[in-house]
Amino acid sequence: MNPSTPITRHRVSTTVVLTVAAVAGATLIAQDRPLPDFDTFTAQVKKHLQTDEDLQAGYAFTERETEQKLDGSGRVKEQNVKVYEVYPGLPGEDRYRRLIEENGKPVPPAELEKKDRERQKKAEQYAREQTTLSESDRQRQKRDYEKAMKERREAIDDIFNVFDVRMVGRESIDGHDAIAFTLTPRPKATASTDSGRMMRHFSARAWISESDYALVKVNVEAVEPVSFGLGLLARLQKGATASYQRRKVNGESWLPARVTYRGSGRVLLVKSMHLGGTSEFSNYRKFSVDTTTEIAGRE
Repeated sequence: MNPSTPITRHRVSTTVVLTVAAVAGATLIAQDRPLPDFDTFTAQVKKHLQTDEDLQAGYAFTERETEQKLDGSGRVKEQNVKVYEVYPGLPGEDRYRRLIEENGKPVPPAELEKKDRERQKKAEQYAREQTTLSESDRQRQKRDYEKAMKERREAIDDIFNVFDVRMVGRESIDGHDAIAFTLTPRPKATASTDSGRMMRHFSARAWISESDYALVKVNVEAVEPVSFGLGLLARLQKGATASYQRRKVNGESWLPARVTYRGSGRVLLVKSMHLGGTSEFSNYRKFSVDTTTEIAGRE
């Protein structure tokens, strides 16, 4: 039968109508289900809230980073794309980002081998230093860790100090039920951390997994200009946006999947810039640091 015949078109139309009705019905049923108790749910969210760095600490993964320079109309003038293999860093250090490709061109093997040897020497030195740590050094490391944990807890508390947080609905993201929240900065809100003081310049909409209490997605927008380095280093203009998306990997952890940003600002109070970019994360695999061997798990 010709797919353009009236009978076939009628069947297609009927199928579309029934599908839309079924989806709409499922949505109405989901919305009829009461939302969780705000205080109980957010208490669990506080317990489960983690930074991307914490979540990725036990994994190696691939990161594709795209940086763009835009014109005043938002069109791309210049673009740079880098691909990294990323591995857990040594304690107290950033992750090891191993550049393997730039703008479609693989990094020469000799250059990779050189960087890997340098990394290996640094790891072996760290391992040797750990065997000679004094008790006072270990206590200092413990205090540093406890201080960092305290600052993190305070930053999480600042979310609820700085923002008027409201539970606004339930939505499905990649097949997972998520509770949606709006976060609006309170006028004259006080914060006890640097992160909290930075939050005051942004509004957000966040989605939290209903079953796992984990952050699934958040969209952020600057509601006023944001200064860095007392305004001497850089100034981000109102309207800058960023979006963070996570996905559940191996049915275990919600890990970063995609980050995008776009905005305008000034650097050193002189140079005006319009920037955008994306980071995409893939190929997650469990990784344990062995400071006495070469980097494992390379593809």
